[in-house]
Amino acid sequence: MANDERPVYIRLRDLIADAILEGRYRDGDPLPSVRALAAEHGANPLTVAKAYQSFQDDGLVVVRRGVGMFVAEGASSKLHRQAREKFLKEEWPRVRAQIDRLDLRLDELLNLA
Repeated sequence: MANDERPVYIRLRDLIADAILEGRYRDGDPLPSVRALAAEHGANPLTVAKAYQSFQDDGLVVVRRGVGMFVAEGASSKLHRQAREKFLKEEWPRVRAQIDRLDLRLDELLNLA
């Protein structure tokens, strides 16, 4: 996370979102405690709490008082939709432009995978 200029809570949020998208945390699974995640990433617990709060505000995390934070039902599909939309709107146009600049063909790209 060292060279990333985004606020730390956003970077932490993205790490958690990636873990959910990759299936490391599934809907209903518990998330690490604020203190555990802060220690793991060398972050301030208040910063981790802010990242979790933003997930809670978006309905992606639920808090069970005295138990902890859990991935909300439907969070993985919601994050998948959001990531897909972001890729198609923000990243794909740049990728497509680079493909065109380099005169790459679809069959070339598919054979690389």
